[in-house]
Amino acid sequence: MSPPASPSSDPVPARPAARNYLVTQLDTVPAVPCPCGLSRRGFATPDNPLATLHLVDISIDAKTHYHKKMTEIYLVLEGEGFIELDGNRLPARPMLSVMIKPGCRHRLVGRFRIVNVAIPAFDPADEWFD
Repeated sequence: MSPPASPSSDPVPARPAARNYLVTQLDTVPAVPCPCGLSRRGFATPDNPLATLHLVDISIDAKTHYHKKMTEIYLVLEGEGFIELDGNRLPARPMLSVMIKPGCRHRLVGRFRIVNVAIPAFDPADEWFD
């Protein structure tokens, strides 16, 4: 029979003092204006530099913009129209997913609802216009 394990040999690490997860209910996050329309920004807290999750209602007159540091992943939930990526216009409809790397000028053309994952976390100082 093996001797009982000592606390230092426990295979489960001690839990950190703070929770190691975040939860957001996007439909209750206040919408804020953005170059694309209105955005509900989940996980947008000063202590979270990793990523943010946005529910965005794209207006018909979204502005072409780019980011110097941030990568964005768009998932179209509703709407049909086009996405412009560095001057290339592609059809956009529900379930289209696009990874937009830093420096890529982009916008959606039409009315859409999308999920946008920003990596690293969204920084309003990293929105640029030509």
